Amino acid sequence: MVDELARRFEVFGAEECREYGAPLYERLSLAVAGDPAVLALAAETRPNQPPPNLLFGAVQLLLLKGAEHPLARFYPALGGDAGRPEDPWPSFRDFCLAHAEAIQRIVATHIVQTNIVERSLCLYPAFGLVARRAGGRPLALIEVGASAGLNLNWDRFGYAYGGRRVGDPASPVQLSCPELGERPVPLLERTPAVAWRRALDLNPLDVRDPEAALWLQALTWPDDPARAAHQERAIELARRDPPRILAGDALDLLPGLLAEVPPDAQLCVYHTVVLHQFSREGRRQFAELLRQAGERRPIYEVALGPRHDGQIPLLQLTQHSGGASATTTLARFQSHGAWIEWLDETA
Repeated sequence: MVDELARRFEVFGAEECREYGAPLYERLSLAVAGDPAVLALAAETRPNQPPPNLLFGAVQLLLLKGAEHPLARFYPALGGDAGRPEDPWPSFRDFCLAHAEAIQRIVATHIVQTNIVERSLCLYPAFGLVARRAGGRPLALIEVGASAGLNLNWDRFGYAYGGRRVGDPASPVQLSCPELGERPVPLLERTPAVAWRRALDLNPLDVRDPEAALWLQALTWPDDPARAAHQERAIELARRDPPRILAGDALDLLPGLLAEVPPDAQLCVYHTVVLHQFSREGRRQFAELLRQAGERRPIYEVALGPRHDGQIPLLQLTQHSGGASATTTLARFQSHGAWIEWLDETA
């Protein structure tokens, strides 16, 4: 058990944190892997939950709540500096042991429910393609695995792809990323209209609940202050018009929700880095559910997800219509929003 837990921290640090440019968590993860006392805190995690994310989220949650400790000096999102010359590990270990009871309680009772707002950088051009194919009709959106539903407000953000700006220039949430490759991201001059929006999640977070909002912030990796700022502003935006999120299993709730969609809007179901959490049979049922629903009306499915071969996540668009399903790969995307590479030649 201890060996397996240590291995998970090693993989998290050496692979995920390195890939996503999180040097603080990379250093700390590799150190946690070799420390039985700190590993014991992470061992309280519920089954099927990622111990590294929960341990680091618990620590940052306590710091956000005002726990005073020299550890905060290493957290850029809290005003610190990840590039400090001294090793952050002694401070991190001391903090964990000093707050062991609180950390154990958090990791035992919380689950990982991230809302990476930067993923809307993928949604914007994908929904633009859907709107164009739908002849400009407004969209009806259903997000699967929405957490707090921050990305359900993708049409209320501003965007910059390279030097090109689209979206709402007055929005408090302004997202940007460079374009890689030879093909520019296809962008509409005007943001597609959204006539109706709903979401599904097993355990949705309510942005109006200060504790839930703070947990969302705690799960945001602290190396990038800009990401933390985007998250905070997106939470404030969502509080003005809270998203409607149904709690429950998507396979149970989706059929009924599909029946509520306005008939004059183009239906679009989307999910970002969610389906890999379904079982293989669950993924099959989900695809079959959309295929069958597509017999009654055309459905577009926008999917951003990790590939099972471990490569860079792909943005894909599937049209379910007339009992058949056809998928197009649109782009590759760094799932924390560092860059996008458009691949589709037909857009």
